[in-house]
Amino acid sequence: MRVLLVDDHALFAKSLSIALCDFPEIDQFSSTKDIKNLENHITTEQPDILLIDINLGGLTNEDGLMLTQHLLKHFPEQKIVILSGYNLPVYHKEAKRIGAKGFISKDVEPDELLHILMAIRNGTTYFPQEKIFIEDLTEGEKKVLELVSTGAKRKEIAKQLFISERTVSNHLQHIFEKLQVGSTVEAVTKAIQIGYISPVK
Repeated sequence: MRVLLVDDHALFAKSLSIALCDFPEIDQFSSTKDIKNLENHITTEQPDILLIDINLGGLTNEDGLMLTQHLLKHFPEQKIVILSGYNLPVYHKEAKRIGAKGFISKDVEPDELLHILMAIRNGTTYFPQEKIFIEDLTEGEKKVLELVSTGAKRKEIAKQLFISERTVSNHLQHIFEKLQVGSTVEAVTKAIQIGYISPVK
């Protein structure tokens, strides 16, 4: 199996290379930070699995999910798996929506990672089982929630989003209902836990 990793952390890439190359099932493991020439790498190396981190640092203006979506337009048959430390339900769902074949936490043990990658190469998909179901927030609700997390008051939020304070209150009520919480503090806490407020800063 040929594996290509896209990650901005050289130490992680080296560690993963050492771990995976111990397995006879891995014919080739390579990594790259060269986003500009990534399509050429894919064409040349023809990886069975392309592993992409979500947070690519300063390598590109895109995060790993956006990059995945872009690549799948050019390489629709390429099996892409998100390998990330940001193991959050919102990211799992987005990865699945855009056509990735799996989402794997960087906490995974090497032998388990190999098992998952082999299964994906053979046609399955892998996404963590969600223990909670959260109704999707609208874009307007997400914006209100992000501003609430910065400490902004309803009047400030209304001014920034060019909406009325009543609309802000309605958004907050819907957010509370969807996240099953009773306060803005609980809403922000839960939103961080499930990924609506991104830890990638």
